[in-house]
Amino acid sequence: MAEVKPFRAMMYQEECAGPFAKLCCPPYDIIPPVEQERLYREEPYNAIYLELAPGDGKKRYENAAATLKSWLEQGILKIQDRDAFYIYEEEFTVGGKTLSLRGVIARVTLEEFSKGIVLPHEETLSKAKQDRFDLMVATGCNFSQVYSMYIDDEHTITPKIDAMAARCPDIAFTYTDGVTHRLWIETDETKCAALSHAFEGHQLFIADGHHRYETALRYRDYLRETKGYAGDAESVMMMLVDIDHTGLVVLPTHRVLFHLPAFQAQQTLSALDGTFASRQIAKSEIADALEQAEAPSFVFYAEGVAHLLTLTDSSAMSAAVPNRSDAYRALDVAILHSLILEPCFGIDRENMARGENLRYTRDAAEALAEVDSGTAQAAFIINPTRVRQIKDVALAGDKMPQKSTYFYPKIITGLVFNRFLK
Repeated sequence: MAEVKPFRAMMYQEECAGPFAKLCCPPYDIIPPVEQERLYREEPYNAIYLELAPGDGKKRYENAAATLKSWLEQGILKIQDRDAFYIYEEEFTVGGKTLSLRGVIARVTLEEFSKGIVLPHEETLSKAKQDRFDLMVATGCNFSQVYSMYIDDEHTITPKIDAMAARCPDIAFTYTDGVTHRLWIETDETKCAALSHAFEGHQLFIADGHHRYETALRYRDYLRETKGYAGDAESVMMMLVDIDHTGLVVLPTHRVLFHLPAFQAQQTLSALDGTFASRQIAKSEIADALEQAEAPSFVFYAEGVAHLLTLTDSSAMSAAVPNRSDAYRALDVAILHSLILEPCFGIDRENMARGENLRYTRDAAEALAEVDSGTAQAAFIINPTRVRQIKDVALAGDKMPQKSTYFYPKIITGLVFNRFLK
């Protein structure tokens, strides 16, 4: 099953580069343009110059490779002297509660999904994968981790990770978004071997980073074909977290609709009659109504009016997607896509890939405001997907619609890099 190994990370040297709080950045795909420009302007050694280098087209990847080479020569970055596991913790506040999430950053041997060792749960887009592949070819690095979960019902893994963090962290700082990050570097060979052994026989479930994982598979195969071997690129860097960790938070990603021809809210509600029960609610009731819903439900907001839609036809999903798993058919987001977005508005996989009529936001208030301002025609506010549902879909060999999950907080980029040395 999963082969989880310590490795020699490439890391910043604070005495040359400065404090980690100025070196790290959010994942490349969620950095707003304004923040992107600020980091370029104010933080000369920030990880954004590697993960999302300035420049257009091929020049972007050439710039990342040149920066990497320069920083290694200057001592800004250095490959660690010993193999290690990197225990990573985030402390954050969400919904008025302070939580912490801890896991281990490691190298994991790449396996095709068909082997059932590393399991995906979400569809991906080819454009993002091409971008990550071009960067990997240019630099020979993973600059950010694939975020995965493991099941530890026997409690043989998580206690070992926690024991490695039973001292002051080697690195600790609070980022500009208020999230505190801590890292412990564990080089003890006996402890590392015990943790690697504990992962044997376990499956891994990708939480975030499907594009990165599929790109790593492609890069491995590319090296095998062009060089005859892949070396360290037989593995990919992962952050591994217990699926039952109390700090695992999945936020919903709401759907915002725009540029729909001849859109009418009442016409949509009429089309859904018989499959969904519809109840008009006040905007202030949206959060409570969704939280209290006992059946799959979402809020449809259009023309200044909110309607709670609750599935009443239990056979509708079987008819709509007969070849999908029961786990998939039970997902709120799958029900939304299969019974509403595609049949009512023609928003299928190809439409989503082109971004013609659908965009996403984690902020329900933002979605509602877009409709009220006329920027959008309608919004669907949804409940978050439960973590165990992700596991069930993955085990069934199925994949959720894109943007079905948003794990919060994201893993910061810049603490630990993975460079393929041989």
